[in-house]
Amino acid sequence: MDLFKNQTFVKLFFAALASQMGTTIGNMAFAFYLLDHFSSKPFYAAIAEMMYSLPTLFVFFLAGAAADRFDRAKIAEHCDWIRALLSILLFLSLFSGFLPIVFCILFLRSAVTKFFFPAENSLVQGVIKKEQYAQAAGLNQILFSVFMIFGVGLGAAVYHTLGIHGAVAIDFFSFILSAVLIRLCKIPMSARLPNGIPEKAAFGIRAALTDFSSGIKYIQSKKLLTSIMFGFFVFGFFNGAFAILPMYTMKYKFSSDSYEWYASLFAAALGFGLIAGSAAGTIFQKKMKPHSMIIYPILAASIFIFLLGRTSNIPAYLSIVFLIGTCLGPVNMAIGGWMPKIVHPSYMGRVSGWIDPLIMMGQSLTLGIIALLFPAIVENTDYIYYGIGLFLLAVFFYFAAVLPKQSREAGKIDYTRPVSNTSAKSSAHTT
Repeated sequence: MDLFKNQTFVKLFFAALASQMGTTIGNMAFAFYLLDHFSSKPFYAAIAEMMYSLPTLFVFFLAGAAADRFDRAKIAEHCDWIRALLSILLFLSLFSGFLPIVFCILFLRSAVTKFFFPAENSLVQGVIKKEQYAQAAGLNQILFSVFMIFGVGLGAAVYHTLGIHGAVAIDFFSFILSAVLIRLCKIPMSARLPNGIPEKAAFGIRAALTDFSSGIKYIQSKKLLTSIMFGFFVFGFFNGAFAILPMYTMKYKFSSDSYEWYASLFAAALGFGLIAGSAAGTIFQKKMKPHSMIIYPILAASIFIFLLGRTSNIPAYLSIVFLIGTCLGPVNMAIGGWMPKIVHPSYMGRVSGWIDPLIMMGQSLTLGIIALLFPAIVENTDYIYYGIGLFLLAVFFYFAAVLPKQSREAGKIDYTRPVSNTSAKSSAHTT
């Protein structure tokens, strides 16, 4: 693959891999630690999960703006150094057994992580060719799938082998490795500072809110980009549903005694499906238009989710889950590869900063609906699958109606021309 001939991309890719590994191992091991040492208080594990997600609500409007205003390479590198320092503090705080300070450190470390990925994602856009965007998105999807498959098992293995302190130590070294790799990258200043060198006192709450507002206006001014961002909300909806619904299905429908094992098999089946779908997507993206790689797989996924509600045995259930993963792989790849082509580099950070909150919004909404419905109102999980299938079917009709037209209109726009920062209206004219 030509991408791996680009040494800068290779370093950034493995920096993201190391960073994700540090995050995943620590989070999974800490969940096992809490369930092991505080088995009578399972809500501690829920609080820990909140410490990973809540920072999004506090910093998402700052993270994207920072990636557009300041040196993206320094932001990504400094995020790793700060997380390494916080890992040391977490390592020491665990000896005290005082959970409030542990949760506080987890919150801070997660908040810093929110600044890393918009900066790293924007850097990748600046160091690869336009025709390689889809390939890079496919690699990111494969990376995500690998951690989905092996994340739980890897965290469990590290915890049971090295203990919670050993897991935190691996976090520390992973963040150090990521920082060193970013430091070694030779990234052009046009990718690091697409808006030029920032003025003194150029960043504050007011400036961040201004950038946040301009990011919203920029997205709204481009119909295709708005539709793609809606796609991330759909991903969040799916993530929320399948974060908990398989456990309900295994426990209340198939096997109440071994539901944890079968829930792990669900994650593996979905992850392998995503890898297979991403591999197929690398072939399809050369022959199909991006909107076709989004529309038809969503239709197939909606049908397969309907079938999940009709399935009466575990092997068939897991086989269908694998097929759903193969459908979602090309969708993720198409959206991830399409975005850099239609977002001006000077706005990439602000647009990327919206992805996480949109996914979190969809995920939280779905979890809330499922918690409200099951089992108080809907006693059978089959009906929840039918509802999710109907939602995805509606998304298919929407995308089928708007994406082909929006794609043709976007093809006439020169996204390399300068964008005015004064307003979204002016940016729409200049692009």
